[in-house]
Amino acid sequence: MKSILQRGFTTAEFEMRATKAQQKMRELEVDAILLTTEPNVRYFSGFHTQFWHSPTRPWFLILPAEGKPIAVIPEIGASGMAGTWVEDIHTWASPRPDDDGISIVASVLNSLPSRFGRVGATLGIESHLRMPVANYLQLTTLINKEFVDVSLAVHELRQVKSEAEIEKVREICRITNVGFDKIPGYAKAGMTEREICKQFGIDMLMEGADECPYIIAGSGQDGYDSIIMGPTDRVIEDGDVLIIDTGAVRDGYFSDFDRNWAFGHASEQTKAAYRATYDATTAGFDAARPGNTTSDIYNAMWKVLEANGALGNDVGRLGHGLGMELTERPSNTATDNTLLVPGMVMTLEPGMVYAPGKSMVHEENIVITENGAEWLSKRAEPELLIIK
Repeated sequence: MKSILQRGFTTAEFEMRATKAQQKMRELEVDAILLTTEPNVRYFSGFHTQFWHSPTRPWFLILPAEGKPIAVIPEIGASGMAGTWVEDIHTWASPRPDDDGISIVASVLNSLPSRFGRVGATLGIESHLRMPVANYLQLTTLINKEFVDVSLAVHELRQVKSEAEIEKVREICRITNVGFDKIPGYAKAGMTEREICKQFGIDMLMEGADECPYIIAGSGQDGYDSIIMGPTDRVIEDGDVLIIDTGAVRDGYFSDFDRNWAFGHASEQTKAAYRATYDATTAGFDAARPGNTTSDIYNAMWKVLEANGALGNDVGRLGHGLGMELTERPSNTATDNTLLVPGMVMTLEPGMVYAPGKSMVHEENIVITENGAEWLSKRAEPELLIIK
């Protein structure tokens, strides 16, 4: 069943996002927010293009204290931005290294009412400015306002998804599950990691994914030692364990979960490690409810892993936020302590080192609801699947 979910969002969706951001701006006492990265520009404008892969040109979106966002963009994107709900669009012939839009951005910011004399920008945690540092420093001298960090506030706005956003994640999770479900039908010893992952990506594309930018694989005799490399040309052998982790995309929203298989046979130790991560996922799911925190999720999962002999966890966290980006805030760690609220889309990703050089990682996608959590990915089997 190919995807039939409507693409894009209604104007009402963008109005809601702007209104929530402007409420937060009043609390933070900023007159405007300057947005420069693809996810943030797209979130508030609906401007969705692959052209961000070109690093040459900077793009700017300004959200004032009242009203619609204002775009300051290279003229090559004018017609695309005109197709969004944004009406006030300023352009220049980019690239223009001597003044790549900076004077226009300064002019727009200086023209806005100055109640607080402050402009917000994503200067802090898990953020960056997609513009030359020299241009940013120049901009600070051209405007009559002070720049302040609003990165955490922008993260908080985006991490609570609307129903329309949740449906997009739900659909790409369905597509991803279709791809995973087909793997036991063709994967076999003698194939390479790359060959298996290539077919996996094709199956997701055929089912309705727009792209599959993140497909990793790790394999080894009775276990693997990495979950961020590959796929490689390593040939799968009898007795190998294979993990594939993917982030597929449809209409700008990611899935992010993995699956594990053994070929021919697996040791009881490896099977037990798989059961431990599966049980840890269950514990994380039970803890994922409004009023609890990301640290409650972490502690619930780590307790299970530790009780099952985990030697450690070299991932650093046991899950994270998910949406327009493969990984978003918050993180499931012992110290993150982000309060869980309905609408947060997250991954549960318990992982453990269960023997020297051997890890087991299990990942699923969920959404926090009023009454607890809901699975967005179809859960993996409770026992390690053996491909004969």
